[in-house]
Amino acid sequence: MAKPGWDSSSWAGLAPNGIGHVKPNHYLEIARTVWRNRDQLPFAWRILTKGVCDGCALGTSGVHDFTLDGVHLCMVRLDLMRLNTMPALDVTRLLDVERLSRMSAFQLRDLGRLPFPMIRGRGERGFTRSSWEEAINLIADRMTSTDPRRLAFYLTSRGLTNETYYVAQKAARFLGTNNIDNSSRICHSPSTVAMKKSLGVAASTCSYKDWLGSDLLVLFGSNTPNNQPVTMKYIYQAKKRGARVAVINPYREPGLERYWIPSVAESALFGTRITDEFFQVHTGGDKAFIAGVIKSLLEHDWIDRKFIGEYTRGFDELTASLAGAAWEMLERESGASRDDMLRFARLLSESRTAVFVWSMGITQHSDGVATVRAIVDLALARGYFGKPNAGLMPIRGHSGVQGGAEAGAAPNQLPGGVPVGEEGSKQFRGLWGFDAPEWPGLNCVEMIEAAHDGDIDLFYQAGGNFLETLPDPDYVREAVGRIPLRVHQDIVVNPQMLVDPAEAVLLLPATTRYEQPGGCTETTTERRILFSPEIPGRRIGEARPEWETLMTLAQRTLPDLAHLIHFDDAQAIREEIARCVPAYDGIQSLRVAGDQVQWGGERLCESLSDDGRPVPLFPTADGRASFSELRIEPRGGEGKLRLSTRRGKQFNSMVHGFRDPLTGASRDSVLMNEADAKTLGLEDGDAVLIRSAAGEMSGRCFVSEISAGDVQVHWPEGNSLIARGVREPESGIPDFNTTVEILRLKKN
Repeated sequence: MAKPGWDSSSWAGLAPNGIGHVKPNHYLEIARTVWRNRDQLPFAWRILTKGVCDGCALGTSGVHDFTLDGVHLCMVRLDLMRLNTMPALDVTRLLDVERLSRMSAFQLRDLGRLPFPMIRGRGERGFTRSSWEEAINLIADRMTSTDPRRLAFYLTSRGLTNETYYVAQKAARFLGTNNIDNSSRICHSPSTVAMKKSLGVAASTCSYKDWLGSDLLVLFGSNTPNNQPVTMKYIYQAKKRGARVAVINPYREPGLERYWIPSVAESALFGTRITDEFFQVHTGGDKAFIAGVIKSLLEHDWIDRKFIGEYTRGFDELTASLAGAAWEMLERESGASRDDMLRFARLLSESRTAVFVWSMGITQHSDGVATVRAIVDLALARGYFGKPNAGLMPIRGHSGVQGGAEAGAAPNQLPGGVPVGEEGSKQFRGLWGFDAPEWPGLNCVEMIEAAHDGDIDLFYQAGGNFLETLPDPDYVREAVGRIPLRVHQDIVVNPQMLVDPAEAVLLLPATTRYEQPGGCTETTTERRILFSPEIPGRRIGEARPEWETLMTLAQRTLPDLAHLIHFDDAQAIREEIARCVPAYDGIQSLRVAGDQVQWGGERLCESLSDDGRPVPLFPTADGRASFSELRIEPRGGEGKLRLSTRRGKQFNSMVHGFRDPLTGASRDSVLMNEADAKTLGLEDGDAVLIRSAAGEMSGRCFVSEISAGDVQVHWPEGNSLIARGVREPESGIPDFNTTVEILRLKKN
């Protein structure tokens, strides 16, 4: 139970609402949101109170969720609101691409919503209006004449729905290709690969409810105050119920030190101290840190031997792999001391239950899969499965991504996680009436490489801006410019659309999730499928739902088989999803705002004993979870600083402000340790040049509480420093980290 009353020992300070602190002014931001949406306030209010949040994947329906009472609303959602209420752009602005190319993504977005299909041919000054009929015929004619292996489809997380993901992947396979991918792979594919190998499941094993009552919450490489602000209310309530909070990260994120939760009176007034124990590691040092923690657990016999013996395999191999890891090497590679590792191990030993949360600070590394498996190993060693208030949560930053791969929008798996191949094709032939291709498709990184090599003839993107999401933007620009026909279906203009086409580029206007006839669904981080109804309000020009456009294209391309890809409405899609994805059974019954179903129940990897107690049960061949062999290899780059990319006042690559109110850092800030700054002769605010093997960028020194030897810059600005072709070998995602040297620029 939560502790009654207010507790001054948890306060961040006595200054009302954090006056004088570097922090967001939530109430002022709310007022600004009202002002920005003043022309559509009734529509905006209906979206807030009836629609499912299009921000992160915590999953509020209206302004409520399914775990805590009260209002759940954050600035991420409010910053996104204008995308849903803004008017149409004046299409004459698209007549001059050269002028548009001088605008930032923020400025392009602010022009307004795309109202009509637009087309631009090679060498033409700008875009001209096209009819839907002309656009569909142009795309379908190219699809008809193109080898399916030279077609590619990509879907971003921009408010996309399960219905769109499902129809897109079915249309791709109907057309004969597995070259389809979605943005969730860039974030968490190492998590799904690692968890599937270790546990037999590829999603969060617990629910937000498990945070409340857990002894310990651990955040690995995750900045939830920035990317999932509503989590702070869960953490506040978990702490009221006695939970301790530990953070493992190179940077002492200010929002994880203390936070002012605007919907909780006590926290709004005096703030809340969030982190109880902080463990500072090097960028990419998490795996070595965890290895040291497990060694400490073993040395003090703080492991759950009964759980390990009954429910796991591979423990002896894990211990053997750690035996040869010298403490000096683990300290050097992790950036943490042996005492720190012991301190964390002791914290675990004192915690009967714990929830481990992680994000892209863990996954977007060349050893992302191995690091996630190390986190799983740690949880297995302590037996944090098969009981309430314990488990693993790879937290999702975007509302549409959890359902993307589950609906089948992935190059290597069909809906429900069925592997692409002969057996999968046979299974879905019976469901769809046509053969899905058996060969594995290209992921998004491979699509860009194929485009650069001239091996993609048509690229269809529902959202997405690879110029600002992938490493080496110049290479990406060259690649997309070599594609004969590019199709961008989106709600606003972005810089990638302006790249000169090899032959032609088409812009197709899309509806938002709130405009989709028949409503839609999204899947949250905790596997809860939520229904979001169509919201009455302004509609933009000739915008169409993505799923409807993709279906029409597939039908026009293969008219004799059109009935196999036809859906009467969104409800028909949900009914087919329920037939094809057993875990999603129940989605077909979601009809009104607030309807939801959680696939897998509150926790995965759990069953009930004969006497009704929860016990571990892993959906693997032998019912056991698998430990990994933890190998720690020395990293190169001696004498250089380790650089990683971070988020600021933004959602995905959409930047909403030049200054991050949580840190005080600007978009050009280079976060570095005070000792490193002194070594380089730098003071706070000095202009610097950052140079890597891939490129360089300018910025300003921002002295911060980051571990010595590590620096951070904002993403996507820092992508020019990230080398192309360095990726995690099992999941294929890019490594968004590198080593750099920093030079002080002369003052004018």
